[in-house]
Amino acid sequence: MAEENKPKNDFNPFGGLKNNGKIKKPKFNSYWIYGIIMLAILATQLFTMGGGAQETSWKVVQDRIIPNGDLKKVEVIRNKGIVNIYLKPETLEKYSELNSNSMFKASKLGPHFYFTIGDIEVFEKRMEEAQKKLPQEQRIYPVYTEQRDWFSDIMPWILPLLIIAIWIFFFRKMNKNSGGGGVFNVGKSQAKLFEKGDKTNISFKQVAGLAEAKEEVEEIVSFLKNPSKYTQLGGKIPKGALLVGPPGTGKTLLAKAVAGEADVPFFSMSGSDFVEMFVGVGASRVRDLFKQAKLKSPCIIFIDEIDAIGRARGKNPNMGSNDERENTLNQLLTEMDGFDTNSGVIILAATNRADILDKALLRAGRFDRQIQVELPDLNERKEIFDVHLKPLKLDKDLNKEFLSKQTPGFSGADIANVCNEAALIAARNDKKSVEKQDFLDAIDRIIGGLEKKNKIIKKEEKSTIAYHEAGHATISWFLEHAHPLVKVTIVPRGKALGAAWYMPQERQITTKEQMLDEMCATLGGRVAEEIIFGKISTGAQNDLEKVTKSAYAMISIYGMSNLVGNVSYYDSTGQSDYSFSKPYSEKTAELIDSESKKLIDNQYDRAREILLEHADGHKKLAELLLEREVIFSEDLEEIFGKRQWEIPNNI
Repeated sequence: MAEENKPKNDFNPFGGLKNNGKIKKPKFNSYWIYGIIMLAILATQLFTMGGGAQETSWKVVQDRIIPNGDLKKVEVIRNKGIVNIYLKPETLEKYSELNSNSMFKASKLGPHFYFTIGDIEVFEKRMEEAQKKLPQEQRIYPVYTEQRDWFSDIMPWILPLLIIAIWIFFFRKMNKNSGGGGVFNVGKSQAKLFEKGDKTNISFKQVAGLAEAKEEVEEIVSFLKNPSKYTQLGGKIPKGALLVGPPGTGKTLLAKAVAGEADVPFFSMSGSDFVEMFVGVGASRVRDLFKQAKLKSPCIIFIDEIDAIGRARGKNPNMGSNDERENTLNQLLTEMDGFDTNSGVIILAATNRADILDKALLRAGRFDRQIQVELPDLNERKEIFDVHLKPLKLDKDLNKEFLSKQTPGFSGADIANVCNEAALIAARNDKKSVEKQDFLDAIDRIIGGLEKKNKIIKKEEKSTIAYHEAGHATISWFLEHAHPLVKVTIVPRGKALGAAWYMPQERQITTKEQMLDEMCATLGGRVAEEIIFGKISTGAQNDLEKVTKSAYAMISIYGMSNLVGNVSYYDSTGQSDYSFSKPYSEKTAELIDSESKKLIDNQYDRAREILLEHADGHKKLAELLLEREVIFSEDLEEIFGKRQWEIPNNI
């Protein structure tokens, strides 16, 4: 048993680990060369400095070494003005105290001491005078020599090599970080290639919702697998398809599913991979990418975040300074329109900013199809929840349809985050399964932020917050088109001191009446503060911001003003963001300001009338909120009675 429990890998003192009797040799590292060079330079320096010889003075030699007859040899190095002193081996112990501070001990052969001199003739006279009293046979005469400076001799050869080595080292590092793989591979494509045998772990079955977008993409995969089915009828498969939609809706996930389903080579890269600090690299990488694609056709090229290089030319916010990006785009346009129709190379791209792309990129023959990947509706959210709830240990009573109704406007990425947060909250509370309340807490955290129950709030401030939030809830209860209330809380979350949760109705279009009702409900907090306390606070800042944006949108974008008329000053291309002039005159600007203010003032007065009419209920609601900190729609029903307008089922 003792033999079985021994670790398989044993350390070998002579190099690496021993694995099953085989010695693993250490891998060669380029840093070793640099280390060897530095050690060689240090060794040369030590050798030329006389090894471990200790510096002394002529006085020590004159007063102590020569009179005692311990001197063996005197070596004068002419070209350096240094005198090396060699002692007799049997006398070394006498001078050990002079060598005690030396880092390197002198060898027995010497030299043992050295000192510097000025004029050689002066030194010769001093030596002669110091040895006058010694017998002739004991006198030591200097030996003259010259010592080469190896370091100075080899430095002109080593320095250029060091500069070249450092230059190559930094270029390797730079290109490795940029994915270039080497100095001469900077212009090569950085696309990740999935060959026929390489499958990702994503399939179309794992892409929930997105039925229409999935159908479009599946047709592309079907063509690559069986092209004759389409070409025999004279049809032509689209050369390119552009996935367009908000962030987190599953554009890249669809591309991964294509890579997993298509039985053809799949090139994947980001739009930013084309952009590099070197001039001409972007265009070179585009050429190399399409060259590889043609060799492996039929195949698919996927470019994620194509807006990094596809921005409209001549309308760059950098005032046209980024010519390299435009050159890359020009090369991409040329390559995309350069194939034959049935060459089998299809371009798939994704972006959430299709409005800023160059029109030449979107024309037929390049991107023939634009596939809209929108935020999921109720049924699609239910499908997405089915996918992300599978790995979780769920409570038996959990209703998936309820979760999909509680998350309007959530993207697929948001839903995945909700499921993960719910599991973390359940684990934090030591639960055996994930319950309904865990999901509600997760949704609250994602929308409003982390609860801050320990935040210090004065009693007066807490009262103001309670009446403010109760004002929102009261007005929304009595307005037909206001979103139905789910709950109200005065527990601080994130930057908000209080919040009201509503269940937005899934509308495709919004009427003027609906926008006015929502504006009125949003102003309810500020109105409540003024009525109850006779003063207003900064707590309504976010409300006023929403109301102002909504009012200006109604007037200048949606044409909902009789005085301004049925005009829209909104530029859907997004290019007006970089212009310095407004698309209307100063007189029209004054009219828009006036109409927007009138719109807000009317809804403010309307909110005041509703709160004064239901003042008792508003007060009860605020007091209940101060007591419980969180109230639900059932509590409002007890105070105000059943809501006249039924809460829609969002189906």
